Amino acid sequence: MPTDVSRAVLVTGCSTGIGRATAERLAGNGWTVYATARRPDSIADLGERGCRTLTLDVTDEASMSAAVAAVEEAEGAVGALVNNAGYGLEGALEETPMDELRRQFETNVFGLVRLCQLVLPGMRRQRWGRIVNVSSMGGKLTFPGGGPYHATKHAVEALSDALRFEVRGFGVHVVVVEPGLIRTEFGQTAQPVPSPPGSPYDGFTDAVGAAVTNAYHGWMGHFATGPEAVARVIERAIAARRPRTRYPVTIGARAVLVTRRLLPDRGFDAVLRTQYPTPRP
Repeated sequence: MPTDVSRAVLVTGCSTGIGRATAERLAGNGWTVYATARRPDSIADLGERGCRTLTLDVTDEASMSAAVAAVEEAEGAVGALVNNAGYGLEGALEETPMDELRRQFETNVFGLVRLCQLVLPGMRRQRWGRIVNVSSMGGKLTFPGGGPYHATKHAVEALSDALRFEVRGFGVHVVVVEPGLIRTEFGQTAQPVPSPPGSPYDGFTDAVGAAVTNAYHGWMGHFATGPEAVARVIERAIAARRPRTRYPVTIGARAVLVTRRLLPDRGFDAVLRTQYPTPRP
C-alpha cells in the first residue's frame, strides 16, 4: 500500500451487527475509522473505542454528501468504503407495496451506488482505494418470500462487477463480501409484508418468517457465526495488495452456493419446497 495515501475507512450501518464489528475491529487494529449510522446515539459508544462517528442516512443525498465531505476535509480522501447498511423485506411479491419495494432498493442499492460515486473522485486522485460491498449468499440464489431483498443483493453483485472493471485502472479495487448465516439482529429486523384478510398467500408470510427464525435458531443455526468473522474478511480485503473479487463467509454459505450451482432451477425449487409452503388456491 502506498504510504502517502488516506487509509481512512468509512463504514455504513454501524449501529449493530457486521457494521459495528467491522468498525471496532478496524479501529482496534490502527485504521482510521469513520463509523456511521442514521441515528448518532446508536453509535455514540464507538467513539470510546477509537472510532470517529458521523450521521449518515443512505437514503438521503445531503446526509451522504456531508459525511463524505467531512472525511475528505479531515483525511484528504476516503481510502476505503465499506457499504454495509441494509435490511431485508419479506413477503409475497404480488402483495408488496411498490413504495416498500422502492424503499428497499433506495437503502440496499441506490445508497450504495451513490456513496461509490461520492468517494471515487478522491480515490482516483490518490490512485488508491478499496470499495467493499457487503452482499450476501442471497445475491447468488433466492429463497421464497425474499424477492425484494434478493433482488437488491443480485443488483449489488452486478453493479460491483461493472464497477470493478471500470475503476481498476485508477488503483481502486472493488470487492464483494457474501456472508451466509451471521448471528446478528438481521433476522429480527427483517421487515415482513403482512397479507390482507382473505389473501391467497394467507399463512405464507408467517411461514417465511418462521423459516427465517428457524434458520438462525434451528439446526441451521449451528452453521452460523458471529459478525466478527465478516469483519475479519473485510479487513483482509482492505489490506490486501490484490484482494479477491469475492469473499464468501461461513462454511454454510459456501456449501449452499455450491449446491445452487450444481442443481438446475427445478431441482433447487424441489429442495425449497421441503422448507417452504407452496401458496395454493
